[in-house]
Amino acid sequence: MQIFYAPGINGDSYMLDEHESKHCIRVLRMVRGTAVRLIDGNGNLYEGTISDPDPKKCLITVSDVKHNFEKRNYRLNLAISPLKNPERFEWFIEKSVEIGIDEITPVICKNTEKKSVKRERIESIIISAMKQSLKALKPVLNEPVNLENFISRSSDAVLMIAHCRDSIERSRISDVCRKGQNTIIMIGPEGDFSEEEILSAIKAGFVPVHLGTSRLRTETAGIAACHSIYFINQ
Repeated sequence: MQIFYAPGINGDSYMLDEHESKHCIRVLRMVRGTAVRLIDGNGNLYEGTISDPDPKKCLITVSDVKHNFEKRNYRLNLAISPLKNPERFEWFIEKSVEIGIDEITPVICKNTEKKSVKRERIESIIISAMKQSLKALKPVLNEPVNLENFISRSSDAVLMIAHCRDSIERSRISDVCRKGQNTIIMIGPEGDFSEEEILSAIKAGFVPVHLGTSRLRTETAGIAACHSIYFINQ
């Protein structure tokens, strides 16, 4: 059953925006009476049918709602450096949303080459990945922040920094994080975190971890971290 994004839905009907309406009626060629699903980004999944197949303002009649759809008992915030190649960063965004993530924080480090992200583009990718993977809760895309400012924030989550330096002892994620715990993991840029950054993070309470024996690209490391937390919580 096709899924559409419906932010702000309230009541027994919802009018899709022009983009979703066009995709529904012109591209997918749906007609009156077709069953559809809606997600609101707040964790709710709606069942409904098309009552007015207008390609600019398609009206959906809602028949049922599942609140807190597949709600997880943990939160994951991945703080990851933006990449010089935006397509690789976008690939990370898409796959991390599909696996399951709650917050994405672009963190600016000493070796970060690109210090900004295309927010509108990434928000669009997040929504598309939500629909693809049937996620009703929209991950938060935070504004880019310097590493020093990020590690100084207070949090009750398990704090980890994944890096590749053999000179600083690292643990496995599974030895640091337990099922049901909120988690923050930092992933560095191409060139990794500097030693000074790692030591500053450790001083702020971050536990240094590794993601296996291979040297991973930033975007691959981000996916590996997401999946590690997903696997721990199964």
